[in-house]
Amino acid sequence: MSERGRLSVAVAALLAALTATGYLLSPPAFDPPPLREDVSFQHLPPQPAAEVRPVRHDGPIVTQEIVVPAGDTALAATVRAPATPGRHPAMVFVQGSGPGYRGEFTTQATWLAKAGVVTLTYDKRTVGYDFRHRDFSLLADDALRMIDVLRRRPDVDPARTGLWGVSEGSWVTPIAARSADVGFTVMVSSPNVTPLRQVAWALNEQLERLHAPAGVRDLLTKAMGVAGFDFLRYDPEPALRQITQPVLALYGTMDPSIPFVESTQKLTAALKAAGNPAYTIRFIGGADHAMRVNGGPFTKGYLETLANWVLDLPRTALPPPGLQIAGATPVQRYETADVPQAPWYAGGAILTLMLTLATVAYVAAPVTEFVVRLRDRQIVSPARSPQWPAVRRRLRRMAWTGVGLFAAVIAFIMLIVLFSVNQAGAWPAVLSGWLVVRVLALLMLVQEVTAAAAVYTAVQDGWEPGRWQRFTIAAVLGGTGGLLLIAAYYGLFSFPW
Repeated sequence: MSERGRLSVAVAALLAALTATGYLLSPPAFDPPPLREDVSFQHLPPQPAAEVRPVRHDGPIVTQEIVVPAGDTALAATVRAPATPGRHPAMVFVQGSGPGYRGEFTTQATWLAKAGVVTLTYDKRTVGYDFRHRDFSLLADDALRMIDVLRRRPDVDPARTGLWGVSEGSWVTPIAARSADVGFTVMVSSPNVTPLRQVAWALNEQLERLHAPAGVRDLLTKAMGVAGFDFLRYDPEPALRQITQPVLALYGTMDPSIPFVESTQKLTAALKAAGNPAYTIRFIGGADHAMRVNGGPFTKGYLETLANWVLDLPRTALPPPGLQIAGATPVQRYETADVPQAPWYAGGAILTLMLTLATVAYVAAPVTEFVVRLRDRQIVSPARSPQWPAVRRRLRRMAWTGVGLFAAVIAFIMLIVLFSVNQAGAWPAVLSGWLVVRVLALLMLVQEVTAAAAVYTAVQDGWEPGRWQRFTIAAVLGGTGGLLLIAAYYGLFSFPW
């Protein structure tokens, strides 16, 4: 058999071994079942016309910038209040995930203030909250501080002072609602399941819409299984079962991020357990996660529904019989499900260790050779060792491919996140990105085999590598071997794609 034939057989054998290893090492697949059909959601009554009647929102307002002490930090806030006399209903805006700057709510806070509602928006804390650590109880305490600020104002009706929370904020507001100072709660795009289930459901839904290959979902859900963030397993149901105040829950039927049918079932079951019949749930047609139309203007009827409900409290706390749930028809195809936990050998610590070792190997090899040369202790003269330059070129190419693969995976994940927000033209881009990742993985495999073969052939021809050359070869081949195992675990060698 020719040398090319032997290399082809070796590549095929290693590919088969890595594919089998990936299947053997992988946790159970993430495969959420279809949601059982609930006929009641297929025949919802339309939203009552009185709820979306026009609201005058041209009144004069007064704006005040304040700073609210919050334990070990201070939070900047903006209060917008109607300039008309008397006491008004009031509402605090509680942020979703992310930095949560109060400027996000300027448009609707101003609109509501001109309609007669005192509004308060504030910057989310940065002390005690970050991407990895999220204490929803701490955020609830901040929301209650803002409630206290509003209740002390002479132009506010304390009995009609409440909270508005969107997305992650809807895990916060039920905790804050334990306080009798909260007069009502508005929940916008509220998941009502654990953060892990919500994120996994949204990921699956978005990948379905993007027509992404099955391997993409496997890679991303396996990566989620590595995450060791405690807040991802926060159970919102105990807090929901303690809500006794009137609740307005709003969902957009074009929201790909929230399992709204299941969330509604969780919410109604919890409120019934609490003995609280004062809830109104509305599905707004054409609205996305932020109650906007494709990220643009607010969808028709959202601000009117919100304003009419708040302004007319306590009358609107109890909707007419049969109208607690109304609006456009929601469609949820799959149930939420937990992402399988990564096994110990694929946990965050092991993954970090292997990536670190590969990085150290790729960096240490050229640095070591450079330092040795600076000390005039040249490894082996190219004239005396003609095999070394060819071997070194292969090692360098392999190292750059490994770096490129890692960068490609990160870029691909960012691409998925980007297109989960704006999916226009996403299908070709997702397929192209996935193709690049898979090709780089296969190229790295081929380079590992050919580099090892080149070293073996050189040694057979009488080459005696020096100590630092042996170190370089072992480091780069070993580092790449570790990356190949990681790639196998994440399904980059599995079929179908």
